Amino acid sequence: MEVSCAFPTALETPDHVKLAEQLGFSRAWVYDTPQQSPDVWMTLAMAAERTERIGLGPGVLVPSLRHPMVNASATATLCALAPGRVAVAFGTGFSGRRAMGYGAVPWSFMDAYIRAYKGLLAGETVEWEGVSMRMLHPDGHAPARPVEVPVLVGALGPKGGKVAKELGDGLYATLSVPDYIGDFPWSAYLLWGTVLDDGEPTDSEHAHAAGGPGWALSLHGAYEFGGPDAVRALPGGDEWMAVVDKSPDDLAHLSVHNGHCVELNDADEAAWQAGGHATLRDVTLSGTADEVRRGLDDLAARGVTEVVFQPCGPDVKTELERFLAAATA
Repeated sequence: MEVSCAFPTALETPDHVKLAEQLGFSRAWVYDTPQQSPDVWMTLAMAAERTERIGLGPGVLVPSLRHPMVNASATATLCALAPGRVAVAFGTGFSGRRAMGYGAVPWSFMDAYIRAYKGLLAGETVEWEGVSMRMLHPDGHAPARPVEVPVLVGALGPKGGKVAKELGDGLYATLSVPDYIGDFPWSAYLLWGTVLDDGEPTDSEHAHAAGGPGWALSLHGAYEFGGPDAVRALPGGDEWMAVVDKSPDDLAHLSVHNGHCVELNDADEAAWQAGGHATLRDVTLSGTADEVRRGLDDLAARGVTEVVFQPCGPDVKTELERFLAAATA
């Protein structure tokens, strides 16, 4: 199983990608979250110029954020900067859409978008929004078509699985492991967590900073996919909802997704302090080095071929080092 990393795109991400290459990670995925991040393609371009070996790619692109020609052109540019190192993943949008008040992209749109995107990179004339278009880049403006790049599809349910099998070169999963993950020759699984010291409690300062942002996704996901009742069923859920309920309904998503994958927001902090931290080991891959290693072995046995770890907290270098040491022990 390959060991890769992911970063919630920040101004220092290119340097973190360089660090990940030096440490030995296989690939670095960068989030497409414009509501809280600098541009994913600019960031990847800077990372490409600072590295030589590590794989690079957006994980995941949200189709509704850009015209397929824009993503195709950006992909071709990155392939020119980092030949042979680029892969692209698409998803329906969690924070990339819900943090702006939208629902997920319908799978019918995903299907059409990925087909158009792949057709453009292949040098084909495609139809989009009722008109025909083709990449017209002259020599020196982009690599010659076809531009070959692996495409992974982020999916959990049956509709997404069908699109992934028809159009993808692999699967990019997160939040839970779908039953069909073993059907793909390339199956990347994005996870959060932290390596704890022996005897370290789940409410330590380190666990809060390094494990907390990933832990908070259990609350964010419960709210988006199950509603308030699903949140209240979790430890600390009542306290979390009490903070979110202070916001008007049309602004609740701003309260929910503030600090997403980076830090605990006010609602997350309230839940953590109310005892929600007790589920840290259950909802993230957190534990001692031995426990993390066993968790990774279980993922490999279920069909995961690439584990993607997102470090959190102020000490990215140590989090990457400790995870990689546990993963390769």
